[in-house]
Amino acid sequence: MAHANFEALMASSYAQNFPPGLEMIRQGDPADFLHIVLEGSVELLAQWGGRECTMAVVRPVSTFILAASIRDAPYLMSARTLERTRIILVPSSDLRAMFRRDTEFSVSVINELAAGYRSVVRNAKTLKLRNSRERVASYLLHQSLLAGGAASYILPVEKRLLASYLGMTPENLSRTLKVLESDGLKMDGARVIITDREKLTALAQPDKLIDGPDSAGNESGAGLPTSHI
Repeated sequence: MAHANFEALMASSYAQNFPPGLEMIRQGDPADFLHIVLEGSVELLAQWGGRECTMAVVRPVSTFILAASIRDAPYLMSARTLERTRIILVPSSDLRAMFRRDTEFSVSVINELAAGYRSVVRNAKTLKLRNSRERVASYLLHQSLLAGGAASYILPVEKRLLASYLGMTPENLSRTLKVLESDGLKMDGARVIITDREKLTALAQPDKLIDGPDSAGNESGAGLPTSHI
């Protein structure tokens, strides 16, 4: 976006530090601000009927929840800090005004929303088309590829968050990980060890139309962070 427009938008924005475990926004509330994560991490979650599920974990530098801010609609998700987090809050009214004023900024926003939409569709396809073993195998194999094809890496999130994201209970995830030992996967605490990539790949059956990535653009949106070796 034009530098002058960026300065104008930032003039009405401010940075704030949040402690871990704080519910920053609640689903159903008005989308007063666009949030930009500078440091730390934030869990996006949904609640219904006394239950909740993890929709995504956001890490720097990423935004949430852009669609609600642009549409002036209620938040569809709640947000909770997982650690000490520093966030820039951009007033949604100013964001919408700038969206109409700056063409390049509008294109960037549309690309971000499109990437998020495609990520959500891919996640929905995984949940509906794959069984629990296939979902876990696919996710862990994909994380290995993101880590440069590493045969061993550390999970980027707690197992309870991963279970929720994959539509499972923590107990079901633990049982599935145990079963996957015969399919080329071993867990050592939070460390993933791929013992037979060929067998694990045969189970996961990677599909570009489900697992991505797109040939261009950033795969942002509803997802979990990248693992590290």
